[in-house]
Amino acid sequence: MRPYILAETNWKTIKNTEFELAVLPWGATEAHNYHLPYATDNIEADFIAAASAKIAWDNGAKLIVLPTIPFGVNTGQSDILLDINLNPSTQFAILSDVIETLNRQGINKLMVFNSHGGNDLKGIIRELGLKFPKMFICISNWFKLPEKNIFFDEPGDHADEMETSLLLYLKPELVLPKDAWGAGKEKKNKIKAFTEGWVWTERKWSQISEDTGVGNPKLATKEKGERFFKALTQKMGDLLYEISKADIEDLYE
Repeated sequence: MRPYILAETNWKTIKNTEFELAVLPWGATEAHNYHLPYATDNIEADFIAAASAKIAWDNGAKLIVLPTIPFGVNTGQSDILLDINLNPSTQFAILSDVIETLNRQGINKLMVFNSHGGNDLKGIIRELGLKFPKMFICISNWFKLPEKNIFFDEPGDHADEMETSLLLYLKPELVLPKDAWGAGKEKKNKIKAFTEGWVWTERKWSQISEDTGVGNPKLATKEKGERFFKALTQKMGDLLYEISKADIEDLYE
């Protein structure tokens, strides 16, 4: 039993604990190239959040990791079989109910531990921040960690070298043999402004990728995944501790 994982702990353990921070992992259920499981984002969220929370807990932070929400926004993948979509309006309703519970019970800090690029939650958090002014709400996107470029050679953002390396380390039994890996080649928008990043439109996944991957996984290894996981969780664990102990009325200097 890990006392910082809500799904594993119990009322006897937590009833007298004053928690400083709640962490809500949020993933997705979607195809990840040919070779990675549909639950890739959820597996990453579970393992990374738990290992990071352990570091913060062992240093004295009182935090609790909530169960991972397994569905995310997949509106651009509506024709990919069994990619389960959760609309942003549904995300708003879920997050609002979770925050209302925490707020009522005196847990005034929440990190949404995002593990899926389609979960664009900033607007939702802005609105809920007005609804619950006593709450400190933040969102992390571990997959945007700048240091990841130190560990991996091939750029990508879905079932790429990074994600494949992580799964080879965390759940190798769920990764197909290398000869089954797709190349993860992405077709770019013909209108240059969209590829430059200052204009946005949703990508239609079945049109931009033959195998549902974006980023070549061929250089992925378990060893790369392990090194990245340990560096990532140490940095995230330090951050969780810092947020846990921070005075939300005195955040700026």
